[in-house]
Amino acid sequence: MASVLAWHFVRADLTPGYGKPVKAVAGQVRRHRGDLALCESGLHASISVLDALAYAPGPIVCRVSCDGRIVHGNDKLVCSVRRVLWTADATDALRAFSRRCASSMLHLWSAPEIVRRYLETGDESIRDAARDAAWSATWNAARDAARDAAWSAARDARDAAWNAAWTAARAAWNAARDAAWNAAWNAAWNAARAAWNAARAARDAARDAKSKEFAADLERSMLALAPANQEVV
Repeated sequence: MASVLAWHFVRADLTPGYGKPVKAVAGQVRRHRGDLALCESGLHASISVLDALAYAPGPIVCRVSCDGRIVHGNDKLVCSVRRVLWTADATDALRAFSRRCASSMLHLWSAPEIVRRYLETGDESIRDAARDAAWSATWNAARDAARDAAWSAARDARDAAWNAAWTAARAAWNAARDAAWNAAWNAAWNAARAAWNAARAARDAARDAKSKEFAADLERSMLALAPANQEVV
């Protein structure tokens, strides 16, 4: 089976987040001779660096080549032979990537000024303050949403009697509709449902496109960390 290039993260001391505490160094080759099972047995890695990041126990990124027996999952693989091509401390690059991702969502909420400043500058001296401000803003938004929901429930209760009377009248009128009207209503409903499905598909496509954009951005950032004497793969 052909080699598969992949990504793998380890702790700051170069040890993995599970299994034997063997430090990852360039040129290291590890072999697994038992059965392969995702999440259970074998040497793991992810083809997408964004997927690998989801399993990262630390900030050291490893570019690896996977060989031998390989079992693929949705967001990772497990293999019997894994070679470390190069390693790098990705701490600063990951923080910069996180800021870019967060900045791309600023239009969706009213971020405090200190949050915007941190995302723009990466000034570590204000990182804690920015985090606290973001948390506070999020909490206030959740509180306001709860208040609005309570008011909406009270308003709905107030209107319940009127709605019940209106529903009864409408039901009587609906019962008198002929088949032609029912057919027209069904056609309108089906059209509306089709439009909603199309809108949902467009939303999902946009979300997938944004995810791919983030993944490509992170991949470029990680490849840029390759040591000067190493081939970038």
